[in-house]
Amino acid sequence: MSLRRFIVPVSAFALQGCAGLQSALDPSGAEAERIGTLTWLLIIFSTAILVAVCVITAVALFGGERWRARISGERMVIGGGLAFPILALSILLGYGFYLMAPGSTSARAEGGLRIEVVGERWWWRVTYVDESGRRIESANEIRLPVGRPVELELTSADVIHSLWVPRLAGKLDMIPGRTNVLTLEATEPGISRGQCAEYCGGPHAFMSFYVIAMPEDQFSSWLSGEAEDALAASRDQAAGQALFLSSGCVACHRVRGTDAQGTIGPDLTHVGSRHSLAAATLENDVAAFVRWIRDGQHVKPENLMPPFEIFTEDELRQLAAYLDQLR
Repeated sequence: MSLRRFIVPVSAFALQGCAGLQSALDPSGAEAERIGTLTWLLIIFSTAILVAVCVITAVALFGGERWRARISGERMVIGGGLAFPILALSILLGYGFYLMAPGSTSARAEGGLRIEVVGERWWWRVTYVDESGRRIESANEIRLPVGRPVELELTSADVIHSLWVPRLAGKLDMIPGRTNVLTLEATEPGISRGQCAEYCGGPHAFMSFYVIAMPEDQFSSWLSGEAEDALAASRDQAAGQALFLSSGCVACHRVRGTDAQGTIGPDLTHVGSRHSLAAATLENDVAAFVRWIRDGQHVKPENLMPPFEIFTEDELRQLAAYLDQLR
């Protein structure tokens, strides 16, 4: 009974890594499914080899003379030590090349949607380019239509980053001065979490993002709304908007439809509708806005947004309420 009490919780804890928003073993994309297939094949093959080695070792230690003679014979050494590894590994290598060959994910239609993603310190600049060439900028979140391959053009504005969404595809480096292309094809609606997979200094561990896969009709509706200017501030939000426009925020941030036209930091036109704040570091609500503006360096040390200690508590709430309604 004591052994069972130990094994059950340990097994449950270990299996937590097999599911979730950032698990490669719970794929929801075409490329990730192929990676998952190859992963499980290698796990099963390696487990079988381990079991076989353990059995042979046990026979060598505790078996009779007849069995010991068999496993120490020349045939066993040549067959099990040379021929089998060469044949098995060649088959696995060939199958891996076949499974992960370039072009396995169908290419997007000519003139279709593409998404430009630029790695910044330490956030993600995301620009959607639709069929007509219209550019729609967002940040720290990627939305995709289900069942349609979408090309992500990846580059970096500063140092080497690496974009990785384990549930959708493998990782690909983002290199200054170079554009790499990653094709994502979500096979089901849902939310996946991505991460910068290349150490880029500072708060690298807090450089994450979410990918939201949506049915085609919902995605089209969302993209049309995302292209619009920000909603006009209501009377209740006017004080917060005035603070935003007069306190230096406009030097770095853009809110389309207002005088805020900064390009250094993330576009905030529809920031209130995003899944998270500060590159998946905080939940997206008024309290999170207050915390980020007031304590950004504690939330995400070494991020490039300066601390704002000029606001009173009432002003912080007004500013946060304005940002939260940008949807």
